[in-house]
Amino acid sequence: MTTPDELKYWVALNRIAGLGRVRYSLLESHFPSMMDAWNAGPTELRAAGFDAKLVSRIVSARASISPDAEFERLAKHNISALTWHDPAYPARLKEIYDLPPLLYVRGELTAADEWCVAVVGTRRPTPYGRQVAEELSYGLAQSSICVVSGLARGIDSIAHRAALDAGGRTLAVLACGLDIVYPPEHAKLAMEIAERGALVSDYPPGTQPLGVYFPRRNRIMAGLSLGVLVVEGDFKSGAIITARLALEQDREVFAVPGSIFSVQSRGTNSLIKEGAKLVQGVEDVLEELNLTMVPQQLEMKEAMPATDTEAGLLRHISREPVHVDDVCRQSGLPIATVSSVLAMLELKGLVRQMGPMSYVRARETQASYGG
Repeated sequence: MTTPDELKYWVALNRIAGLGRVRYSLLESHFPSMMDAWNAGPTELRAAGFDAKLVSRIVSARASISPDAEFERLAKHNISALTWHDPAYPARLKEIYDLPPLLYVRGELTAADEWCVAVVGTRRPTPYGRQVAEELSYGLAQSSICVVSGLARGIDSIAHRAALDAGGRTLAVLACGLDIVYPPEHAKLAMEIAERGALVSDYPPGTQPLGVYFPRRNRIMAGLSLGVLVVEGDFKSGAIITARLALEQDREVFAVPGSIFSVQSRGTNSLIKEGAKLVQGVEDVLEELNLTMVPQQLEMKEAMPATDTEAGLLRHISREPVHVDDVCRQSGLPIATVSSVLAMLELKGLVRQMGPMSYVRARETQASYGG
């Protein structure tokens, strides 16, 4: 857990353009703390691996940035900041290559957000697209799946609203500071999301939305999620960019088919042609991601934490099917114990039965057991 005294320097450094995953890593490897990095002179910064241009930018920017004032600004707008070391930082987001060193949050990220699906699409949906986005997002939320989207006009806002109407959770990833709502007509929706989910960004407060920020924002939407569901979008739309990023991050991609005569379906139909999972109902998403029992899994996760036996047994289950007899031999446990523990792990969503007496790890085990 990053202490407040240390966190304010992370927040201050994040104000400086050009500091991302690689350069934060350089700072961490070279300096004992971010406070030391913040106070470092030009010679020390060059020794850490920064070129003269970036060193000059850092030294110049520090003159107008106050770590204490930056921290107070977060508190004023009810924004929390999470470094990639914080336990509350989403485990799935840590899996992506270009993970943000610092994540800003208005609202609350919870354990239930481990099961997220991003729903994205065009800003100009057809009546068909609106209906599909609403029904699918509502169905996901009813199944205790957190709906992730970008608060944009069109499909994004429909997805957020449907999730809230279903009594579920939703996360909105913004391409601006969390003290700004874009588009401005979604201010009320943003407030509801912060109350019953969270607004998320890697841009500091005060950052205005610029076109170049949106593709960067999309990597977080995909990174938070088990899969990305595209409802409608043309070939070069932001929704298709998000789908491409999801593929790069080893996430599942789903697409809703549409009319071959509709511009808004050209991107989704193309994704299906390239191998995306065709979606005709919410069950297609839930079954593909092994999310059909999430409500029961959430209940079990809270009521029955993993035992040493469960954790030990999981070490003998991989992404390739393994027979119960092999698990018994490797673990040294009797068949009765192995069978009962595997049944419990399956109910928790940690393993999945792939055939008679054969099991594989489910994706969720990565976050839970570091596998």
